[in-house]
Amino acid sequence: MTTYRISQLADRSGVPATTLRFYEDAGLLPADRTPAGYRVYGEDAVERLAFISSAKLLGLALEEIRELLDIREEGVCASVRACMLPLVADRIMQTDGRIAELRAFSDHLAGVHADLSGPAPAGACGPDCGCTATSTPAAGPVPVTLSPTRLDEGAGPWRDVPVACTLGGAELGERTEMWRTLVGKAEGREEIPDGVRLSFPAGAELAGEVAALAAAEQGCCAFFDFTLHLTPTALQLDVRAPESAAAMLADLFGATA
Repeated sequence: MTTYRISQLADRSGVPATTLRFYEDAGLLPADRTPAGYRVYGEDAVERLAFISSAKLLGLALEEIRELLDIREEGVCASVRACMLPLVADRIMQTDGRIAELRAFSDHLAGVHADLSGPAPAGACGPDCGCTATSTPAAGPVPVTLSPTRLDEGAGPWRDVPVACTLGGAELGERTEMWRTLVGKAEGREEIPDGVRLSFPAGAELAGEVAALAAAEQGCCAFFDFTLHLTPTALQLDVRAPESAAAMLADLFGATA
């Protein structure tokens, strides 16, 4: 029977060792131990990781993936499909709702753009000049800020965003290396609910570097929530992510899942 050490499985699957450890702790990827204490994974680990990665791309939560894996262990595909169907249907409903909101927001923006494209009034801005929008999209406001800040522990649009990254290949490797280089400059790391707080030396230049990278990350991974706090003596970056993205949080920012 083929077995893998953690480094071998990481090379074979393309999943970082930190993520493999997290999956084991989360009950998604069982591992045995050698007499020396090294992790050893079974021959089905690669296929199991492929299933986990696929489920994550669907936006499924870790608890949902764990349940699917338990059913998959029974060896009956029909049972797995029966469990997946309502989960995927729920994601379709959520996605359709977000699409409708974004379409309404796009129509709203188009109206504002049309108003701004017309001739400007003489003098200063006024109630009817078009610079101040007086209406909201029909489907309600859509959060489109770089880092939506939570009003309470249960709020946050980032919680509902599918956990998927649009980068791939060399771009993904380059972005990962950029984060690891930046995180290496942190002077402190503190666990916070749903994420990690990194403390850096205070400075406008470094703050700009952190903000630019966070903005770029939001462009491909909108499920991350970034909050930057800068004072003359402190620079802090809070990074949060939904439960299903905990492995990526751990891999990029050193958070403990």
